[in-house]
Amino acid sequence: MSHNTFGHLFRVTTWGESHGPALGAVVDGCPPGVALSEADIQPWLDRRKPGQNRFTTQRREADEVEILSGVFEGVTTGTPIQLLIRNTDQRSKDYSEIAAKFRPGHADFTYEAKYGLRDPRGGGRSSARETAARVAAGAVARAALAALLSGVTIRGAMVQMGPHKADRSAWDWDEVDRNPFWTGDAKAAAFWADYLDGVRKAGSSVGAAIEIVAAGVPAGLGAPLYGKLDADLAAAMMSINAVKGVEIGAGMGAAALTGEENADEMRMGEDGPVFLSNHAGGILGGISTGQEIVVRFAVKPTSSILSPRRTVDGAGNETEIVTKGRHDPCVGIRAVPVGEAMMACVLLDHLLRDRGQTGRGGPSRN
Repeated sequence: MSHNTFGHLFRVTTWGESHGPALGAVVDGCPPGVALSEADIQPWLDRRKPGQNRFTTQRREADEVEILSGVFEGVTTGTPIQLLIRNTDQRSKDYSEIAAKFRPGHADFTYEAKYGLRDPRGGGRSSARETAARVAAGAVARAALAALLSGVTIRGAMVQMGPHKADRSAWDWDEVDRNPFWTGDAKAAAFWADYLDGVRKAGSSVGAAIEIVAAGVPAGLGAPLYGKLDADLAAAMMSINAVKGVEIGAGMGAAALTGEENADEMRMGEDGPVFLSNHAGGILGGISTGQEIVVRFAVKPTSSILSPRRTVDGAGNETEIVTKGRHDPCVGIRAVPVGEAMMACVLLDHLLRDRGQTGRGGPSRN
């Protein structure tokens, strides 16, 4: 299987399957001299790992990361960084009854159509378990960003569960770390808890919308046409398991705006132009404006549900399927730290590309 690598100068290759002995990532292109240890990576993995509350899969994985190469005496050496995360709580027997059937909504049929075979245990390579490797790589990217460009912050939140949206007028970013849904609306979190309990007890699932915001990114990252920052961000978010839609700034809502409403007007401030709004999501012409970069993505409902679904098997027989085992009733919850990680990786890649093209130690627009 090819196409397991993303990025240009900061390149991440993930490997491993849901029910294999381990999974991980090879991070290539990280600058030398960046302070890095397992302790710098583990907190981000802890935010993503399963089994932390009743609203996520009860698969119990410590998700403890091991750095096998690329770091010497606490700093990166500039050589490939190998990250290893062992699987310790696989239950492959959960899939023995449905190994020959194609699960609706999963990649079972398409994998077999492409490769002629597949790993039915938890979806194998297509499992959201793979995102643990992305989060570990994102932690490396965060460390490098902090070393190269001070002041960049990346944070994510759930802004919608099913049809129920958070109230942005009541938004508080400090609230995000105080509830299991990573939302800044405390009332929405309380409502979602009861709502998702009902969904979970019914053996069903629900989708969600996630927003990732990067602040402190200087103007000038990205390139016109085929190196657009927003295009790379969209591709990165779309590559996350179960994501079916991505938007930047006003996104699809821009179609309902007039030119007067959509264009972000400017005035001069003490340090240069100041934008009066941010419908562009911090990116114009594929290049960052210096405003907050705002990306949202939609995560579909988990396809593994207890309701009987019509399907076919590998022999072409029509049948029904019930997917048992341990699954997230709303996989969007654990997508928040994954989206943050992808944002970090793309931003670092573009920072390094900017340095390589312009010769600056870091973007300077004054």
